Amino acid sequence: MYLLDTNHCSQAILGNVNLLRHLTEIENSLVTTCVIVQGELINMAERSQRYEANLALVHNFLQGIYIYHIDGFTANIYGQLKAALFNKFAPKEKNKRRKIKITNLGFDENDLWIASVALQYHLTIVSADSDFQRITQVSSLSIESWL
Repeated sequence: MYLLDTNHCSQAILGNVNLLRHLTEIENSLVTTCVIVQGELINMAERSQRYEANLALVHNFLQGIYIYHIDGFTANIYGQLKAALFNKFAPKEKNKRRKIKITNLGFDENDLWIASVALQYHLTIVSADSDFQRITQVSSLSIESWL
């Protein structure tokens, strides 16, 4: 099963022919997303110049796709994943380490949550974001890009 990241969802909403063709080649029941992506899509629509039309497109898209939610198990995976990324990529000196945020290491907080959902449910993330590739250095995350 696949979990679409925000960049792939937005391309589907915009009618990217290659992405839509790929979606038709697989069973729709195998394509999902999560509440983090839902929030990112709504944020993008709300901040756009055509927010009402774009919000309608987002809601229409989300009605046709299963959305995974976050729970305590997801939070445990998130905490373990974030710690593993700090151990791998953060400076080793304690005084430097305390001042570093995960975003300073090139990881988006939302992407860590998305990766945690994918790990929890054994989903392949479909994304063009490079930080997911780096996450594979500390986890068994599966990634594809259809763009």
